[in-house]
Amino acid sequence: MSQATARVSGDQTLDPERGKWIVRCSLWVICFLVLGSCQRTPHDNPLAVASPDGRVEVVAGRLPGGKLAIRVRHDGMDVIAPSTVGWRLAADEFGPLVITSVQPRPSVAAPDRTALPYRELIVATREGGGARRQVNLRLRAYDTGAAFRLELPRQPAFGRVSIAAETTELRFPRDYACLAVRHSEYLNSHEGDYAAVSASALRRGALYDLPLSCRTGRGGETVAIAESGVERYPGAYLVRAGAHGVAVRLTPLPQNDAIAVSATLPSTGLLAPWRVVMVADRPEQLIENSLVAELAPPSRIGDERWVRPGKAAWAWWAGLDASGVPNAGYNDATYRRYIDFAARLGLPYFVIDWGWAARPNGDDELADITRFRPDVDIPALSRYAAARGVRLWLWTNWKTVNGQMDEVFALYQRWGIAGIKVDYVYRQDQVAIGWYHRLLAAAARHKLMVNIHGSPVPRGLERTYPNFLTEEGVMGTEYNKWSRKVTAGYNVRLAYTRAAIGPMDYAPGAFRNVAPAAFVARKKLPEVMTTRAHQLAMFVVYPSPLQSLADAPAAYLDDRNRPLPETGFLRLVPATWDETRGVAGAWGKWIAVARRSGKRWFVGVMNDGDVRSVSVPLRFLAPGRWHATALIDGDRPTVVAGHEGPVSPATSLRIPLHATGGAVLVLDPA
Repeated sequence: MSQATARVSGDQTLDPERGKWIVRCSLWVICFLVLGSCQRTPHDNPLAVASPDGRVEVVAGRLPGGKLAIRVRHDGMDVIAPSTVGWRLAADEFGPLVITSVQPRPSVAAPDRTALPYRELIVATREGGGARRQVNLRLRAYDTGAAFRLELPRQPAFGRVSIAAETTELRFPRDYACLAVRHSEYLNSHEGDYAAVSASALRRGALYDLPLSCRTGRGGETVAIAESGVERYPGAYLVRAGAHGVAVRLTPLPQNDAIAVSATLPSTGLLAPWRVVMVADRPEQLIENSLVAELAPPSRIGDERWVRPGKAAWAWWAGLDASGVPNAGYNDATYRRYIDFAARLGLPYFVIDWGWAARPNGDDELADITRFRPDVDIPALSRYAAARGVRLWLWTNWKTVNGQMDEVFALYQRWGIAGIKVDYVYRQDQVAIGWYHRLLAAAARHKLMVNIHGSPVPRGLERTYPNFLTEEGVMGTEYNKWSRKVTAGYNVRLAYTRAAIGPMDYAPGAFRNVAPAAFVARKKLPEVMTTRAHQLAMFVVYPSPLQSLADAPAAYLDDRNRPLPETGFLRLVPATWDETRGVAGAWGKWIAVARRSGKRWFVGVMNDGDVRSVSVPLRFLAPGRWHATALIDGDRPTVVAGHEGPVSPATSLRIPLHATGGAVLVLDPA
């Protein structure tokens, strides 16, 4: 027997009546070379792979009809019950599959591949008759979750492949309590509320976006379903399947909704995205899970030292308000006011949003993004900003970029532009996914960073293209301009869902804070229904290597034109982090997240609409003495109260939270 591969003379079959795996195999011991010894897979099962710490296990098998299936176990219990995995081709069905070999890999933690160790198993199968086509199933087990993907190897039976759908499901062993955002159409902005819903109450026919976060009912155990590594393939939604579970629903091609994937097989074969099951002992720990990024292909842009995350001033949300500027609007004087503010606050960027580009056919038509309005001079503004240590980002509509990427990006590079904000994509079909890859690669060639709006949720592309700093795929601060949808409770639920899978351009830092009863939606100088401390906490809780401060410069200054004390926190808080911990919380009600930059820790606490007092343990601190500076809710939504004092890893801080409130802590070694 090979050290790496074992031939399997039988199969592992799920008995649907009993919900258990029945062993029908004469060979269960698989030997592979690990430190010169022959080791066994968990439970002597050749079709199972366990995480390095042994707590997470992924098991493959066959259903009685010859279809592949998987299950995911955590601490010996199912979090994903036995579930089918497969493809439905456009022309025909795969026949019953037989398992031909299994190939285990030992724990992997190569620095150039991933920071997290994992164990992997490849299950090779083929049709038992007919064309005898081959399909592989790859399983991975991490300490923080499980992943699996289908692979179609290059083979004579396939030159070009058309896939109608995946038949992959993720069945739950019981009725999970979930947070889910629902859509009715494939084409959408991926913006909505991750509302509480039980798995049994998911609507049939509705499209649920990723991630789907669920409590399993076993203590604090929580799972989140996501995907990663999408290329030459569409993004997926989830739809209800069975009494308790979901199925993968691929986004169809726009020109043919009966086909999801149409491709000539590359030499590497067709790789479906990783289906990811994130696992946490407590709900708040989901936010420290990095599996979606870890499973994506490594960087493709070469030298990335020019990629520099940071915070930005932003004029659009406040309606381009610029105190002291006559006729503030789409003109150089207004933009210079924001550039000056960015320089004063130490922000490296100013994002120039919609309105800068020439529109010879009127504002309702697409702009010419190679020219600018009569009162705007982008190259001159870029030089003005550079002299003050600030660089510019430019907004574009994706349709104006399409077809002229290198031409436009070369021009922006000559102008000294730092990055582009590409908007209104709304798509995640196979064609659009290919466009994202081309866009990010072209931007990297011209040393441009990228922020995509109207985008799907993250699938790990920020790892493959490190110039991809952030993306929308979230109902953010902008919704306060026209609705009451962005509540404190919604903001907290984001921390247990969308914020757990990748960068999120929410645009926090709104300083016109009012109680929900007093809130009025308006487009100019809008308000928010949360306290100022809640807004500060977003800079810690929500991940985004480009954080755009939502409000106008005057909002961050006092009557004497001096920065407010809480503005000092915005200047101090980083945009990237060295370590993240989900510290405490209650599912969808409040959360405390700690992030480290160098030796300094920041803690953000966000609360929903109920008054409460919470305990925040500081066990994540290294031994020794520490000094804490805190900003918590004051006596009005616009007021924060400052506190400071000594703390240690044994300290558990009791923090009073107002309704819609929050708090931030800065912890320094004493």
